[in-house]
Amino acid sequence: MARRSRLHGVPRLSGLAGCRVFAPATLPMKLTHRRAVWLMVAVTLMWSIAGVVTRQLEAARSFEVTFWRSFFTALALLVILPLWRGPGQVWRQLRKAPAALWWSGLCWSFMFTSFMLALTMTSVAAVLVISSLNPLFTALLAWFFLRQRIAAHTWVAIVLAGLGMAWMFGGQLGGEGGAGLLVALCVPLSAAVNWIVVQHAHAQGEDVDLIPSVLVGGALSALLTLPLALPLQATAHDVGLLALLGVVQLAIPCTLLVVCAR
Repeated sequence: MARRSRLHGVPRLSGLAGCRVFAPATLPMKLTHRRAVWLMVAVTLMWSIAGVVTRQLEAARSFEVTFWRSFFTALALLVILPLWRGPGQVWRQLRKAPAALWWSGLCWSFMFTSFMLALTMTSVAAVLVISSLNPLFTALLAWFFLRQRIAAHTWVAIVLAGLGMAWMFGGQLGGEGGAGLLVALCVPLSAAVNWIVVQHAHAQGEDVDLIPSVLVGGALSALLTLPLALPLQATAHDVGLLALLGVVQLAIPCTLLVVCAR
């Protein structure tokens, strides 16, 4: 569901797994409010399977987990986007895309990579709690880079959230899972940078379509993690589960999220 950002007054949507999408102004598809609500419920359910599915993997670990999910995300979008927008339209968009779309794709790749790596290094609950800091990091970066005013109650929320995170996870940083917490922190930071990139482009009069940038992010994530994932050890069972995550937990809900934003 679309909601107005207190930072800039543009539609903003957020979700799990670093899937944060701002509705492009040129999307033709629209839904009634009621249908959008139910569709968002379905999207949330699809996002929620990441932790459970990851814990069922047999042999795939670390960068290989990220590689396969990102690979299947990009592959799914290469099928979805031409069917949705017509053959050739995606490539024309990418060829004519502003630099902001490619920077946004890089941010997506960091989000995809960090989220899945963190899930293999620490608890699912910790990753999701840290990922939920996205709006607070966004507020801070918007204040610093875009000079956007932060309301007093938002400052209070930022301070309380910071103290809460320090209390919950401060003692774990030096122990088992501590590295995973730091990796998980890259998810909301990357999402916040993505928001800044899109807003800066918006201020310059450029519309950034986030669905092609998700495709770019998936492709970059797969390419960057493949060398680190070798030799591949995933079983057929693992590849099937990671294909499920790439398609059902990421590609489809990210696409539907943009539809809901209209």
